[in-house]
Amino acid sequence: ALPPAVTAMEAALVDFESLDDIDRSLEDEGRPSCASMISNWKLLLSSETHMQSETIFSRLAKECCEDVFVDKTGLDDGDQKVIINIAGLRFETQLKTLDQFPETLLGDPMKRMDYFDPMRNEYFFDRNRPSFDGILYYYQSGGKIRRPANVPLDVFADEIVFYELGSDAMEQFREDEGFIKEVEIPLPTNEIYRQFWLLFEYPESSNAARGVALVSVFVIVISIIIFCMETLPEFRDNTLDPTACIVWFFFELVVRFVVCPSKSNFFHNLMNIIDIVSIIPYFVTLVTELVTTPDQNSSQNMSLAILRIIRLVRVFRIFKLSRHSKGLQILGQTLKASMRELGLLIFFLFIGVILFSSAIYFAEVDEPSTQFVSIPDGFWWAVVTMTTVGYGDMCPITMGGKMVGTLCAIAGVLTIALPVPVIVSNFNYFYHRETEAEDKQPMADAADLAMKASGESKHGSSTSLNKTNGTWQSDKFTGL
Repeated sequence: ALPPAVTAMEAALVDFESLDDIDRSLEDEGRPSCASMISNWKLLLSSETHMQSETIFSRLAKECCEDVFVDKTGLDDGDQKVIINIAGLRFETQLKTLDQFPETLLGDPMKRMDYFDPMRNEYFFDRNRPSFDGILYYYQSGGKIRRPANVPLDVFADEIVFYELGSDAMEQFREDEGFIKEVEIPLPTNEIYRQFWLLFEYPESSNAARGVALVSVFVIVISIIIFCMETLPEFRDNTLDPTACIVWFFFELVVRFVVCPSKSNFFHNLMNIIDIVSIIPYFVTLVTELVTTPDQNSSQNMSLAILRIIRLVRVFRIFKLSRHSKGLQILGQTLKASMRELGLLIFFLFIGVILFSSAIYFAEVDEPSTQFVSIPDGFWWAVVTMTTVGYGDMCPITMGGKMVGTLCAIAGVLTIALPVPVIVSNFNYFYHRETEAEDKQPMADAADLAMKASGESKHGSSTSLNKTNGTWQSDKFTGL
């Protein structure tokens, strides 16, 4: 008995009026000539054993390609059905669905032909069956990648590589699964500048950079301790920072400015602005003390007031620690993402202060010993009451005033409680993103290596994968 697909082949050959038409059609498509096909056809018809017929039919199928075995009767181009067998589980779709992505394994007729089974007129892949639901959905949805819930991350990533869906699909998959999107970090073109930039800007780049970061943290801590200690009575005469701390801050700032890849972006970085602000008070104080003479008593008090304000700016040095602290970075990201909620909190608090300070004034206006002599005097009481601090320096005396105070405290709790969960949710998001990035990074690196290995090992497909889909670029500074 002949294989079942022979009937489909006979129907396809009947469509040609003569052997010359077959030859011309096959030559136009770059396929074997009719003579080779007829020779194998005769061998197939004259074969005696089933094994021999299968061998000859497989050879004939390879020469004729899939078009001969597809029943196109009454179907437009691309509407014919295709059967895909994934480790025994059969899927059925249309050719036009696969043809949307011609650079993929299933979308390229020549690539998928290596997996064609002419005996069953289907494509056979010995791959993970549950994963193919997501792979087929990629074609049916026009490029949306969705991982089935019962398929592990690494298994589905390997299937994306095998079916050659490309770097765009892999990037979409990684973003949907919560991988941190890697951004390209600009580096100086000069090799010496690059080494110094990594040394002072990225502690994770080398052991030497970690050492520089430790020295920087140590100097910052020493400077903050001295800033606090100099307010003691026995140290008030010495108001200048230790020269060693200022020399290190100034040296670090100048080196990073000289070797930075972009001078304009350097001044747009908040951390660099903090570095500049933290050393300015020293030079302003030094110049002022050198210029001021004892005879200028009239302006001395004003100069001292200005110097105190300038010295207060030194407290911002504590924010220099955020360059080396993931916790402070997470806090900064949370505040930045929660600006809208913080604005609403301040707005609600402002409305409550106006309402309750006015209410407490009119509630106690007739009381001679009241502390609320005006509405502005009630602002402070309304703020500390709504924030549930309650210093007790101002308190209502009358029954009406106490009722207003009770409502003010309850309204304050509700006002603060409403936006806070959103801010906490933002903090949890950034915190878990940072902590889970370390767990997911090995998996991401494995996917990168799998794509590169796939491009080298697949026969006849590495050029298409590299040129059309590109390769997934990884960055060793993904944690920054």
